[in-house]
Amino acid sequence: MQACGGTAMMGSLQQPMRVNKPAFPLKESRFVGFPHQVKLNSVKPCRAQVKGSLVAGRPSSSVSAPVLENSLVDHGLSEADPEVSSIIKKEKERQFKSLELIASENFTSRAVMEAVGSCLTNKYSEGLPGKRYYGGNYYIDELEILCQKRALAAFHLDEKKWGINVQPLSGSPANFEVYTAILNPHDRIMGLDLPHGGHLSHGFMTPKRRVSGTSIYFESMPYRLDESTGLVDYDMLEKTATLFRPKLIIAGASAYPRDFDYPRMRKHITYRIDTFWKIADAVGAFLMMDMAHISGLVAASVVANPFEYCDIVTTTTHKSLRGPRGGMIFFKKDPVLGVDLESAINNAVFPGLQGGPHNHTIGGLAVCLKHAESPEFKAYQNQVVSNCRALANRLVELGYTVVSGGTDNHLVLVDLRPLGIDGARVEKILDMASITLNKNSVPGDKSALVPGGIRIGSPAMTTRGFKEKEFIAIADFIHEGVQITIDAKGLVSGSSKLQEFLKFVVSSDFLLTDKVSSLRSRVEALTTQFPIPGV
Repeated sequence: MQACGGTAMMGSLQQPMRVNKPAFPLKESRFVGFPHQVKLNSVKPCRAQVKGSLVAGRPSSSVSAPVLENSLVDHGLSEADPEVSSIIKKEKERQFKSLELIASENFTSRAVMEAVGSCLTNKYSEGLPGKRYYGGNYYIDELEILCQKRALAAFHLDEKKWGINVQPLSGSPANFEVYTAILNPHDRIMGLDLPHGGHLSHGFMTPKRRVSGTSIYFESMPYRLDESTGLVDYDMLEKTATLFRPKLIIAGASAYPRDFDYPRMRKHITYRIDTFWKIADAVGAFLMMDMAHISGLVAASVVANPFEYCDIVTTTTHKSLRGPRGGMIFFKKDPVLGVDLESAINNAVFPGLQGGPHNHTIGGLAVCLKHAESPEFKAYQNQVVSNCRALANRLVELGYTVVSGGTDNHLVLVDLRPLGIDGARVEKILDMASITLNKNSVPGDKSALVPGGIRIGSPAMTTRGFKEKEFIAIADFIHEGVQITIDAKGLVSGSSKLQEFLKFVVSSDFLLTDKVSSLRSRVEALTTQFPIPGV
């Protein structure tokens, strides 16, 4: 065969050759930079001749290979797609100027971004290490095994007692993979109700609609908070579980500001996660913890350790953990309720619900898990909690109702209903002032679209270097935005509908534009003093 672009393929198609390692040593590459990084536009077009029959190996007429066109070039993003490049630049500027207070967001590191943007994205690798459907996975296997080991180490787990799957694409898929592994269709589950701080994937439904896929395929019964305290009502959970007999009880939340393991939050009730354990034991249920929001806090031992009590622990990786956007499932190695969790969960991930894993994400995850074992990471997580408490305390000083009276973790949930305003309107005005947070249901809410509260998180701005004094300033900024929202609501004539409000505040008739602009200027004067890691 004629050599093409400096490379020749030799041998018969009749004689397949098995290669377990690269056929050439990468270290001997004569190219500068990444080994064997060749510009595609430097390869000359050619026509290759393949001799022999693909069926019987007999001589046949020549087969022409496609011509490599010179148009296949490797431009950078700004040159290849200026439109997308421009959007990314605008988003980068928005992140830099804004107070990023979404409790489920964070800023990941440059090292994680480099791994996520690497050649790992090119490889297909269905299956587990050593059991792949495709060839060429020796380095991918090495990477995934490294990631598994680092995950167990980051959460202080004995690899003889705990296993890990790092392939889930995110938190909700990870949860559904667990359900698929241990439940049959229409089995019963119990999770914290969404309006009380739970998560969609824990089985949310309304009287008229099964909202979450979890509630479509399984029978869901929520447990709730005691609305008088803002704390999980464990007594009611126990009574309901005894009657409902769920096969799975789900701990964890997306908007619950308290730890699941502390001895006493009100002097007449002890709240500990081992209460879940006792209830699950009594009704013969699996106990799963979704620690997506607090996984970084768990790794740093800033909050309680769910692994002491749970059979399965799931998490996302991009929140307090500061990793790429992915998920993990931890499971006990010993059988639970007669189920081999390792086999069941691995099979549910692949081939049950996913195809090839996102190897670039697993690479980024391995990087962040290494950092999670560092003293700096523990100090960071302590600062996350300290900052959040400073924020909550200042909001209480300003007269706000904070659900449960405070926080033990990375988020604060504020009930705005006593002020006669809702979270959707406040979210909009704050967004116009470069303050990014989210509307959120609070106990007793009727609508998820126009809920009565806002959720505020501390991880992202702590990553940027904010300390307690900056979070006190954040509380003051939010307070100013709430006051503008109340005034703006009073200016909307003839309608109390949210859509009319949203149209009005961006129109030329909005009389409070100067106040919003003033707030935005002061917010951005603060945020732009602090860099964003990785970009």
